Amino acid sequence: MGKRAFKYDKVLTRKFGQKIAFLRKNANVTQDELAFRVNISPSYLSAIERGVTDTTISTAKRLSKALKISLQELFNL
Repeated sequence: MGKRAFKYDKVLTRKFGQKIAFLRKNANVTQDELAFRVNISPSYLSAIERGVTDTTISTAKRLSKALKISLQELFNL
């Protein structure tokens, strides 16, 4: 069971990253610009978008604010 839960976490992390990338591109914002607005490094934002790493709730909150969407909408995968 533990392995399935871990696999599911990877899927969620990837989907969340894809949503961030989609929203960023639709807003016509570069990774560097969004990272600056959120106060994270561009490489960390890139890792989030690629689904390589997950993020904290506080970073997700700042991402939603920078992308001008609600936190609920951000997590609606």
